[in-house]
Amino acid sequence: MRKLRIVPDGTRLRFMWLRNVTFPVSAVLLVASVLGFIFVGPDYGIDFRGGTMIEMRPQAEEVDVSLVRSELAELGLGDVQVQQVTDLVETEPNILVRIELQEGGDEAQQAAIASIRSQLDDRVDFRRVESVGPRVSGELASKGTIALLVTLAAVMLYIWLRFEWQFSIGAILATVHDVLITLGFFVIAGLEFNLASIAAVLTIVGYSLNDTVVVYDRIRENLRKYKRLEISDLLDLSINEMLARTAMTSLTTILALIALYIFGGSVLRDFIAAMIFGVIAGTYSSVFIAAPVLIFFHLRPGAMSKSDEDESDGNEEGAAPQQA
Repeated sequence: MRKLRIVPDGTRLRFMWLRNVTFPVSAVLLVASVLGFIFVGPDYGIDFRGGTMIEMRPQAEEVDVSLVRSELAELGLGDVQVQQVTDLVETEPNILVRIELQEGGDEAQQAAIASIRSQLDDRVDFRRVESVGPRVSGELASKGTIALLVTLAAVMLYIWLRFEWQFSIGAILATVHDVLITLGFFVIAGLEFNLASIAAVLTIVGYSLNDTVVVYDRIRENLRKYKRLEISDLLDLSINEMLARTAMTSLTTILALIALYIFGGSVLRDFIAAMIFGVIAGTYSSVFIAAPVLIFFHLRPGAMSKSDEDESDGNEEGAAPQQA
């Protein structure tokens, strides 16, 4: 029985040649993502804005969302968002209502929830009610930002100790690239940005780092083996050797995420969509950002420590394979 191979054996693709294209494209996307996140902003959830989210299921088979929206607007609760969400598992649509923080504290917020219940109680079944106050939302935003910055600092320190400083900078640039691109995706796709989104970004950081470390480890091995090979050819060789593993890992991860996106329900949908995009971005950055950056930091002259040099001096240098 023949084995399934996504990438044929012995590929000799010249990835480093594409850096003249991928770097400008990534730079444009990064600038657009930052500007979009700052000036347009994502759809912040109640975790960051504060407020109340109410999920309800209509008792009738069909529901007029526009009628529900107009009825709730007459209650004078300020910004009220009403949307219909449908799962493939639960074919009956649900209604998701978000109301902003009410002036007057918790009592006013509870009164707003009670008024919505009295308005719709005879037509819907209330499934869940989630409320977040302004103080809690501020703490979540600050702690989420701190968690992200601490993660990036830990990544840089780990790669620096595990490899060399050039690898550390390359890993950080690739990770920051993935984080900013994903934030831009939240803005463009109109996904809700909440506490689960922070978890998605941190998960993407871990996935991207894992993929980058695997590629870097092969680059380090080839640096010991092919001392006289041009750095661009050596990076191409290393990526081609790991291409099948990288492609298979990314594909199986995306297939699992697609299944969760389809059957996981509306609560997880934005989280999973960000994860799918992040896996693609992480795979891209490991090949087209993390590896080519090493060329600009002159990896070759100081690529190996003294112990690495001593270890490789005892081995015969392998013949450099021909690049296509």
